[in-house]
Amino acid sequence: MLRTIVLRSDLLRGTVRKNVRTYLVRALSAECVRRRNHNRSHLLTRSSKPIQWQPNLVRFYADLPSHIKVPLPALSPTMEEGTLVSWAKKEGDKLNDGDLLAEIETDKATMAFETPEEGYLAKILVPGGTKGVPIGKLVCIIVSNQADVAAFKDFKDDSPPAAKKGAAAAAPAAAAPPPPPAPVAAAPPPVAAPAPAAAGRAPGDRVYASPMAKRLAEQRNIRLQARQGAAPAAAGAIPAPPKGAAFVDIPVSGMREVIAKRLLQSKQTIPHYYLSVEIPVSKLMDLRAKFNKKLEKDKIKLSVNDFVIKATALACRDVPDANSHWLDTVIRRFVNCDVSVAVSTDKGLLTPIIFEANNKGLVKISKEVKELAAKARAGKLQPHEFQGGTFSVSNLGMFGVTNFCAIINPPQTCILAVGATTNKLVPCEQKGFRPVPHMCVTISCDHRVVDGAIGAQWLQAFRKYIEDPESMIL
Repeated sequence: MLRTIVLRSDLLRGTVRKNVRTYLVRALSAECVRRRNHNRSHLLTRSSKPIQWQPNLVRFYADLPSHIKVPLPALSPTMEEGTLVSWAKKEGDKLNDGDLLAEIETDKATMAFETPEEGYLAKILVPGGTKGVPIGKLVCIIVSNQADVAAFKDFKDDSPPAAKKGAAAAAPAAAAPPPPPAPVAAAPPPVAAPAPAAAGRAPGDRVYASPMAKRLAEQRNIRLQARQGAAPAAAGAIPAPPKGAAFVDIPVSGMREVIAKRLLQSKQTIPHYYLSVEIPVSKLMDLRAKFNKKLEKDKIKLSVNDFVIKATALACRDVPDANSHWLDTVIRRFVNCDVSVAVSTDKGLLTPIIFEANNKGLVKISKEVKELAAKARAGKLQPHEFQGGTFSVSNLGMFGVTNFCAIINPPQTCILAVGATTNKLVPCEQKGFRPVPHMCVTISCDHRVVDGAIGAQWLQAFRKYIEDPESMIL
């Protein structure tokens, strides 16, 4: 009996110890988990930072549906502000991927801005025709659902960064309607009166649309005349001066303003110097005529400028110091020569680039020059086609200009000015004198990079290729 009691006591004691051990293990585990979670929460609280919303992300507001804020994009590396020329869409319109949303005039050209996101255009915050719009300025709102458009009817941009420049741009806009002279102020109303009747214009009337907008409209069978009502505000046609007026004020375009600033900066900050030389081009003319006769069946016609571009690139290869950029702290010398060719357009000067002209043949250069010049005059150049370049060429020979000095296009350090070909009398043993065609060229150099001797060496190399053009293709 006693033995049974002892066995039962031992069994009960063992059970109690087991239960106590299990309870303690569970309690300690729970405490460890609690402390670990507490420490993690404390660390997250200390290291967390407020979320910085990007301007082009979808935002959620308590009183507004989800939407996308679209800022003015930087369409070129040097662009600081732009002109919102016109809107291709109206508030409430459906936006599909790739649709033309607006036209923006940069410091280089007027470019198309495509829809960044599918949806509906809920609000236009910067009207067409607004100049001096800073990069990052909110220009419109896009929503996903058409039903959400009405919620942004009274939406206003209250972002502080753009307010500084925006206010400056708004002042001239407000002052524009009432000009100082009373007769001029009274003249615009009669001109604006026929605007509602624009829909009834003849098909041959002028359409205010960029070449890209016209091309897209043609691809999608859209009649631009029917949408004329949205364009006049941005067309910015120059009003006719009052009868008997002595002058007319022409608004400065964004591109012209940037060109003026950069050329002024170039002349004020770059120590220009100029070297000129007259080069006989009789061999070049003979070789050009010979090549054009062979290429006639392919409808290819080489110009003197094509030979000039090729000779320029080869001279830069021979004298690489002239093929450089001044970057304040370093001088960047390039291996290949990307020749910027000056092209005059209705809106200003553009410089499309013949990349690696030193490695291209005359036919390839000729085709690219013609294609790029046509695109430049039509406003269809892409940024990569005119941004950069290592050496510039400006040719006014077709206008009869015999010689001139060009302004350097920074950060480049040289530009070649090419004049017209004229006949000069040179001594001849048989006839005494004979006329020989000569071409005058002038190189403008940045004395910070290209010393006078280097500039002279470059002209010698250039002259060698022009005098003996067959050496270009050997």
